[in-house]
Amino acid sequence: MTVVQGYDPRTGEPFGEPIPATTDDRVDALARAAADAFPAWSALPAADRADVLERVADALDASAESLVAVADAETALGVPRLSTELKRTTNQLRLFGQVLREGGYVEAVLDSADPDTIPPRPVLRRMLRPLGTVAVFSASNFPFAFSVAGGDTASALAAGCPVIVKAHSAHPGTSRETARVVASVVPDGVFGIVYGTEAGVTLIKHPAVRAVGFTGSTGGGRALFDIAQGRPDPIPFYGELGSVNPAVVLPGAAAARPEEVATGFAGSLTLGVGQFCTNPGLLFAPESLVPALASAVDGTTGGAMLNERMSDSYRSGTAELVASGLAKQVAAGTAPEAGFTAAPKLFEVPLDVFADNLEKLTEEHFGPAGIVVTYTDPEDLPDVLRRLPGTLTGTVHASDDEHELAGAVASALGGVAGRLIFNGWPTGVAVAWGMHHGGPWPATTNPLHTSVGATSIRRWLAPVTYQSWPDALLPAELRTDNPLGIPRRVDGVLGVH
Repeated sequence: MTVVQGYDPRTGEPFGEPIPATTDDRVDALARAAADAFPAWSALPAADRADVLERVADALDASAESLVAVADAETALGVPRLSTELKRTTNQLRLFGQVLREGGYVEAVLDSADPDTIPPRPVLRRMLRPLGTVAVFSASNFPFAFSVAGGDTASALAAGCPVIVKAHSAHPGTSRETARVVASVVPDGVFGIVYGTEAGVTLIKHPAVRAVGFTGSTGGGRALFDIAQGRPDPIPFYGELGSVNPAVVLPGAAAARPEEVATGFAGSLTLGVGQFCTNPGLLFAPESLVPALASAVDGTTGGAMLNERMSDSYRSGTAELVASGLAKQVAAGTAPEAGFTAAPKLFEVPLDVFADNLEKLTEEHFGPAGIVVTYTDPEDLPDVLRRLPGTLTGTVHASDDEHELAGAVASALGGVAGRLIFNGWPTGVAVAWGMHHGGPWPATTNPLHTSVGATSIRRWLAPVTYQSWPDALLPAELRTDNPLGIPRRVDGVLGVH
């Protein structure tokens, strides 16, 4: 029997009992149960679904101590970090409770009849409705916030979609215990979990699954995307994949606060042993800033990565970068010797060499490695920045008298990045109405949507228009008297009417 075994990254030793991989028959049973549960779950009033999400959040908070203990043993991310992440996770669930009660997420539109327009317009009422069962693939680097009860699950449940999670092999025990908590609150069939790579493939292919959410590697995401698109009935696949997150330090900022910029960069680069999707892997800066950057990175300490494969990939990838001769290593932090560890590294390459070898030098080395691209004239930056692959974030550091130049750089980054940061660092993604966590390929498979924040619910909904239906037969969101009191667009005017 195939099993999924957790490991302690600090020692490399197995942790916990192995979990049997989910069979095809079990995947089928879960998918059929979810399909059966969909009509009742999607028809449940939004305020009632909000109550369920808030009860899940409360139950997770009540189990925090035991969940964090298992997660720390399987991920080596540390109790403080994991405790904060679990609170972020429960806050996500509560945010979607607010989204459901506010009601604007359905994008309700009411058009009155107009027989005098060409062509004549009947009564039209439009809103977003849930798609059906959503398959969610857990992330390795966020065992709570982007995993079993994370943002994809929270937003899909909020939308009215049942969820089946594919647990990540890096933290199977954490996934199992989190799933137990969620399943103890939601109605039968609305939530399920599977284990093992083959079970994940089977899940995507199942005809009852109507959409997929994924957070992980570009290679793995692309393979699953192709499966979702290759079905007889292709389904949406929303993947958050690789990102190098370029940051630009303009000359004035480099001269005015070199130590501050260098320390901030090193902290962001090495946060979570470089295992955030938003760690800044590329830094464009004047050569004068390199000594401060190198000193800051030299003073950092790495640690255990999430699994042996990631550790090996990091080491081989950075070794290949050195062997290529394109970049020189200018700094290295330290790391423990035991376990699946990685030491921070910083490389330097001139802008012209970077531009001539852009495809090679923009490969993501998942972990605490960064490349500082040195430039002489900042006017040369926009043309190169426009050629970067799609990325989740773009950052600009500028002094007060560099705003015009900062605007030109931001304009270039805006074509490739989903979030633009000014005089800050990209690590840390707020769970909020205004957040966008996405970007062009390969940052995501669809740049129109975010995987974090209130509007992530939009991925699991599709529009339906009701033409000439009597008021009594319409969903409550579309009835003339607006019994739910939600924001709607009536004859082109947005308001609560």
